[in-house]
Amino acid sequence: MKSYLVLALLACATATHAQTKPIKVEVKQANGRYELLRGGQPYFIKGAGGGQFPERVKAYGGNSIRTWSTNGADKVLADANKNGLTVMMGLDVVRERHGFDYNNPQAVAEQLQKVRAEVLKYKDNPAVLFWGIGNELNLEYKNPKVWDAVQQIAQMIHEVDPNHPTSTVLAGLNQAEVDYIKAKCPAVDILSINTYAGLAAIPQQVRAIGWTGPYVVAEWGPTGHWESPVTPWKASVEETSSQKAAVYKSRYEASVAKDKTQCLGTYVFLWGQKQERTPTWYGIFTEDGKESEVVDVMQYLWSGKWPQNRAPHLAAFRLNGKLATDSVYLEPNRSYTALATVTDPDNDPLTYRWELLPESTDLKSGGDRESRPAAISGLIPANAKGQTTLKAPAKAGGYRLFIYAYDGHDNVATANIPFYVK
Repeated sequence: MKSYLVLALLACATATHAQTKPIKVEVKQANGRYELLRGGQPYFIKGAGGGQFPERVKAYGGNSIRTWSTNGADKVLADANKNGLTVMMGLDVVRERHGFDYNNPQAVAEQLQKVRAEVLKYKDNPAVLFWGIGNELNLEYKNPKVWDAVQQIAQMIHEVDPNHPTSTVLAGLNQAEVDYIKAKCPAVDILSINTYAGLAAIPQQVRAIGWTGPYVVAEWGPTGHWESPVTPWKASVEETSSQKAAVYKSRYEASVAKDKTQCLGTYVFLWGQKQERTPTWYGIFTEDGKESEVVDVMQYLWSGKWPQNRAPHLAAFRLNGKLATDSVYLEPNRSYTALATVTDPDNDPLTYRWELLPESTDLKSGGDRESRPAAISGLIPANAKGQTTLKAPAKAGGYRLFIYAYDGHDNVATANIPFYVK
């Protein structure tokens, strides 16, 4: 009995030791193309930005998740190991737009030590794939000394962690920043790029701008709010979940899926939900964890197979006969017809939820945290179906009418129309 116990304890110790051993990741160039190798095997990133629902990433054919900092990293890495996923581990480097002064050598040195401690803490975890040094440090910045700080961090990482490449993440792709990184950051192994509507042109843009090394698209998704049509009252028009599904698929297939020489893979944004301009703009799940048509597309892009049960498809959404792009003006206290044309590919019966929100005023940049507007109740009939009436609010101003259509299998179609009461 004792010998069995000893063997069991030894097995347990071995398993524990195995779990803390890093897996070597390296960037290799051969035959004119770059490749990521993990444990000596080619590894193309089929990734999701955000740590929510790691088991779904795995089930749908993905292999990696991205974080923006080491907050909650213990859980993210444990979930990743449990689901056979890797992690692009974000290292939070403070942005100039948040008040950091890159002319202050003491502040820069303190930040370097803070990041060093994070790297030392997580470098031996087998789920770590590579390090993301900062996120969008080029957004609204003026001081190019930030790139000297990035180089110092990348150099430090190479000194303490021989097993994982380094990267830094740009907002978009601009000549000036790429030139700075080429000149000032030789220790950065991979260029990471956040892009939205621009995804389709990324391979050509990378080459035109003169980046000859490997790159990862660290965020990509719907048409961004800064790239979308805008109403006269400055409300950006959001694509419907079905429009998003179409652009995610077409842009990915037209660009990074074809770039076999420099692209190491991508992280789709956002594998979860967040409030940014609206509660539905960037999350491909709803607040209650339901999956949009975009999730179906990601399963297809990652695995080559569509899910057995598909999300509802929203063909059109009109308020007072007008589309979201038609600059909808309503009169206070008057009733108007709202109509969503939704079909389900599996003929599942649909249920609907309507929500009225004031236009968000807590608007930030770079994905900074925004607060969700409080819903306005009592202006849409209870248990409304795909066609209903909206009583316009009494108070003048900007609003959005949201529709959620559920298929009873955890799938949803979403859309909203911005309108102005005057």
